[in-house]
Amino acid sequence: MRDATTHRVVITGIGAVSSIGIGAPEFLAGLRAGDSAVKPISAFDTSGYEHSLGCEIDDFEPQQWIRNIAPDGLGRASQFSVAAARMAVDDAGLSEEDLRDRRCVSAIGTTDGEARDLDQLVETELRSGPDDMDPAVAARVPAGRLSTAVAGEFGLRDVEAVTLPTACAAGNYAIGYGFDAIRAGDVDFALCGGADALCRKTFTGFYRIGTIAPERCQPFDKDRKGILTGEGAGVLVLESLESALARGARIHAEVLGFGLNCDAFHPVAPNEDSVARCMRLALDDAGVKPGEVDFISAHGTGTKANDVTEASAIRRVFGADTAPRTISIKSMLGHTMGAASALASIACVLAITENFIPPTINHVETDPECGVDCVPNEAVDAQPRIVQNNGLAFGGNNAVVIYGKYEEERV
Repeated sequence: MRDATTHRVVITGIGAVSSIGIGAPEFLAGLRAGDSAVKPISAFDTSGYEHSLGCEIDDFEPQQWIRNIAPDGLGRASQFSVAAARMAVDDAGLSEEDLRDRRCVSAIGTTDGEARDLDQLVETELRSGPDDMDPAVAARVPAGRLSTAVAGEFGLRDVEAVTLPTACAAGNYAIGYGFDAIRAGDVDFALCGGADALCRKTFTGFYRIGTIAPERCQPFDKDRKGILTGEGAGVLVLESLESALARGARIHAEVLGFGLNCDAFHPVAPNEDSVARCMRLALDDAGVKPGEVDFISAHGTGTKANDVTEASAIRRVFGADTAPRTISIKSMLGHTMGAASALASIACVLAITENFIPPTINHVETDPECGVDCVPNEAVDAQPRIVQNNGLAFGGNNAVVIYGKYEEERV
């Protein structure tokens, strides 16, 4: 349970770089419309693959958002993280001067770091030898730059910059990291979320284990065939409620609590007991009863194993007949890896502020083993007050965040 002496943590800025919309208004429009970003992959040569669709961003112009450091000196994932952070800071009504000398944390989660650049270096080495590898590309590879570039863009001087590599739950890990830092009073502002770029390494890895869908991602559908890889970034500005009220900031929503665990049960297979335990940890931390959750933004990858395991864990925690609506935005924008739970967090915040629940598109018939109301194909009007966001990852890395509508008094 939350200690009464800790700070309440609110979200005052959001920034989204996604294949269904760049910028929060565009992302919101894509979620409401149930847009699909699926198209042939152009980021790398897909010759030899029987199917090669993905959710690629094709209209991103980094110089539109990155103002103080050279975009060419950043890998694509770092460009995404800086751009999303710029959007979030602008949305929060903060200037660079407001942040520069304040205590800050820059926490960005990722699965692949700058593996797209690493792909290029390896290909060059194999084709013509190490002497032909581009030093400028090599300099972009360190994954730590996803968070340090954010700090550099805003000229932060009193900052902890941390890149969290906890795979597909990394965005939630980073948000939880920032949440803890704010509620403990260790920092004044947290810029936190996740970022990843489409790369050959990850696509091929999922392809080789048979989890890439040939045409579309269908979470919780009885005929689901797997994931589609995607890319993007989501960053949130967190600060204490006192800080937000003092500067007259618009408050999007409140972070009520989070839970994380790592069961190390299997390299890739999820564990139902562990997933259920992580959800309970988050609910307990938030002081929220299961019946108070209005909908769940599921990890919802569209694989056979994940969807059944996650749905079973949800029914265990919330009750077989009383589980809330459970959606997956991966049906629209694919699996964005480390960005996935960060973009889903922004979707949760937008659902709270804009009074709707995003759909799970591509849905034909719900798998009886899943047995959830996934809000098929069309968004629904609603007034969600409390929303749960699940992030589950290989190796048993689980992270769950609970968001709430901001209310002056919270019991």
